[in-house]
Amino acid sequence: MMFVAYIIQSQKSERYYIGHTQDILIRLSYHNDGKVKATKNKGPWVLVYKEEYETKLEANRRELEIKSKKSRRYIESLINMRK
Repeated sequence: MMFVAYIIQSQKSERYYIGHTQDILIRLSYHNDGKVKATKNKGPWVLVYKEEYETKLEANRRELEIKSKKSRRYIESLINMRK
């Protein structure tokens, strides 16, 4: 199974959350069910971007790379490239 670096967006506040997982559908349900401390009570969340990787290490590195940019503009450019 592949690993995924992903970006979700809150429909409530329009904020983004960046993470990685092995099962994006289960992870998204955790975010929306309030089971993730960082996103609890800030949803509903929708998946707006994902990249697939063969290893957890690659997905984690990509997550950290996206987070290191600290830029909403960069995140939105990624999202818009996939549309």
